[in-house]
Amino acid sequence: MGRVRNILVGKGHAVYSVHPDSTVYEALKVLVDKNVGALVVLDKDRFLGIFSERDYARRVILKGRASKETTIREIMTEHPITVTEDETIENCMCKMTDKRIRHLPVVDDGGRLIGVISIGDVVKYIMDEQKHIIENLECYINGTHH
Repeated sequence: MGRVRNILVGKGHAVYSVHPDSTVYEALKVLVDKNVGALVVLDKDRFLGIFSERDYARRVILKGRASKETTIREIMTEHPITVTEDETIENCMCKMTDKRIRHLPVVDDGGRLIGVISIGDVVKYIMDEQKHIIENLECYINGTHH
């Protein structure tokens, strides 16, 4: 099974972020513009947390708060579960399933943010890996080389 670094090699290290003092409305515009489900919350280079569609649904809409007046700082998930590049894809899947989360910030040994992976990235990696294994087995069975 692969590791987080294998996903980041394919998707890159780009991270979409929002400042903690931004409004929820501003952050929602970034989510839509970038077509992502979560943003990391950064103050300069300091990683503070994560803001997701789920945070919006549970902590803004269902609480009757106003998106244009509520700041990300008020509703973000602080201290989210993180992984390193060395984490196995299997462990990421277990963490995501057990904690019912869809995004994992990736940090280096010093705790510096270096990427984010989503459940979609994990599923795509596993599907690609299985396809590769099946192709190799078919070649082996048929006596052909790939």
